[in-house]
Formats: sequence, structure tokens, C-alpha cells
Amino acid sequence: MPDNLEKFRCLKRSVAKINLDPLQRGGLLTPEAREALVEWGDGYSVCDFCGGEMDRIRNPPIEEFVHQALPEFLKIDQVRITHGAREGMYAAMNSMCDRGDYVVVDGNSHYTTILAAERAGLSIEFVPSSGQPEYIISPDGYAEAIEKINDMGGRVSMAVLTYPDGNYGNLVDARKVSDICHQEGVPLMVNGAYSVGRMPVSARDLGADVLVGSGHKSMASSGPIGVLGVCEEYAGLIFRRSKMKKNKDVELLGCTVRGAGILTMMASFSHVVERVARWQEEVEKARWLSARLEELGMVQQGERPHRHDLMFFVSDRLYEISNQAKKGRYFLYRDLKDRGICGIKAGLTRQFKLSTYQLTWEELETVAAAFADIMAAYPATVADETS
Repeated sequence: MPDNLEKFRCLKRSVAKINLDPLQRGGLLTPEAREALVEWGDGYSVCDFCGGEMDRIRNPPIEEFVHQALPEFLKIDQVRITHGAREGMYAAMNSMCDRGDYVVVDGNSHYTTILAAERAGLSIEFVPSSGQPEYIISPDGYAEAIEKINDMGGRVSMAVLTYPDGNYGNLVDARKVSDICHQEGVPLMVNGAYSVGRMPVSARDLGADVLVGSGHKSMASSGPIGVLGVCEEYAGLIFRRSKMKKNKDVELLGCTVRGAGILTMMASFSHVVERVARWQEEVEKARWLSARLEELGMVQQGERPHRHDLMFFVSDRLYEISNQAKKGRYFLYRDLKDRGICGIKAGLTRQFKLSTYQLTWEELETVAAAFADIMAAYPATVADETS
């Protein structure tokens, strides 16, 4: 045992006033969710009210939330709660695909898509991106990938589209991808970890047979928690019941989030519905900050005009400064924190991600001014000496 167990008792964290982390911007709890977190934080708190099927608990109104509110919100037939988007992807792959099958995946996909496929015993064929600077995924690449596997004698049992991807915030034409896949008899799963709860998402409009989302990334929920939406054609397969434990879903191992997580998602839901309706303003905010940072010499990667709050920047100037600054490659993290800003990972200067989601215009101006101030604090000659 460690000599000092007290270190485990004080678990405060130091967070600046303005947080730019794409992982957290959409997951910041509402005041109502914070109250629910305290109220329902004890262990399996909702299990006191469960008769054997957690998604059928009526008080608190989990049944209404899972079987009415969420399907209507996502425009899909059936929904279940998961421990995160990755668990939803695995559940779909494991139930809809046979070991040895292929899954076609966009080249900008999150690593968890790869791990889910590997765990399900699937081979992966990637749809490549266009590369720097836009990293565009062409829907036609799905047709080419499916044709390639068919010519090899393989079987493509699923396609996955990341919408948007977690690096560049690109939004691919999901409907076109869906039409291509369905023409080949291949179901489409959309990974909406950075879209469900941030922006309007309709599984029917996207043509998604399966839609996964992340509560802790994008639905103002205490995680890990996610949602798994499935069209009727595949719902019976993915949400199949155990032969021995009749009221338990096999792929979900019976029950998933059994405590505060689902209550925080419910408590934040009305706020999430409202903010989704204001999505265009969020896009405008992202474009505004991107333009200000590019005036300072940074270059936004990804599609243009940008259509999402998550953005990726490259800055040779900041990297050059880091080679001479006393704080080295950590100077940007520390200088931003001194100005009340966090969320860009420590040690990153040449390239980094950030999100503007739900920031006020005043906060955006503060961020832009902070970057300008930091740039001005280091003479140009310092950067020139390392060129």
C-alpha cells in the first residue's frame, strides 16, 4: 500500500475559466445536471427503482427518455444507453457482422472504431482522405473500397462514417455515402460522437442504419455514457435478448449506465435540444475565431468553409518560438493558462485542436486577444534565429 493514502482524498483539478478542449466543450454539465450528479452519485443509484429492465424504469422517467424522447430527437426507431460511442460501435459490429468480414471505414476515423472492429474479429478497409490541408473523405471512396473487397472475394458487412471526424471537424455527405453503401447491400453506421447533442442530427436524413453518440463529449452529461440508435431492421439483432436471462440485452450485458450518468443526461436534455437549434451561430463562432487566428499566421486544416466547432490548426511560428522560449514546448500551454485559458494539450505548439462550442462572443474575443498577445510577447527575431 502507498505510504500516504491522503493523496487519494484531495482530487481537485485546476481548470481555467475558458476551456477550449473539444473533448469537453459539448460535455460541460448544466446546473441541473450538476444537481443530478450529487443527488444520484451513490453507486448503482437507479437500481433501487429497477424491476429487471433498466431502460423501463418509470420513476425517474428513464423509460420515457430512452424509448420516446431520444428516438424522436435522433429520428431513429430504437435507442439504448451505452457506456460511450465505442461501446455502441462494438455492439453493432459484433451483432451485425461475422468474424472475418470486412468493415469499410473512413480514413479520419477515431481509433476506437478500429479497436471495435478488431475486437469483433473484422478486417478493415480504409477510405483514404485527400491529405493535407483539407483531409477530405470522398463518398465515392466507399464505392471503390466495397468494390475492391468484392473483387477479392471478401464480404463487406458494414460501413462506418465518422461525422464529423475528431481531428479536423470535417462533415462528409453522409446521405451520399449511405446511398452508395445501400446500393451494395451494406448497412451504414454513423459515429456521431461530435455531432449528436451539438448540432441537428437525423438518422433518417443521414441514411444511417446505426447511429452512435457520446453523452460526455456532446450531450452535457457526466461520463462515460453514450447513446446507440438503431433502425427497426437491425434492432432485433443488436438488442436481442438472452436465452437464459429473458429480460437482458446480450450486447449490452444486461444493463449499462446504472448511476448518475444517465440522470445527468436527462437533466441536461432540454438544454441540449435548445442549443442544437442554435447550431448555425456555433458555426459562425468557429469561423470567426479561425479567421482571427489565421491573421496571426496559423493555418486551419480541414474543409473550407468550415462547418463545425472542432478545428485543427498548424502554426510554424508557435513551434519556432517553442524552440527558444524558456518554457520550451510547454510555453503555449502555460502562457494561455496565465491568461485564463486551457484545453490545448500541454506540449503542443506546431499543431493542435480546439473547440469554440458554447463560448460567448466575449470569450472568443478573449481567446483571440490572448493568442495575439502571446505572439507579440516573443520578438520575431527569436523565431527567425531558428528558421
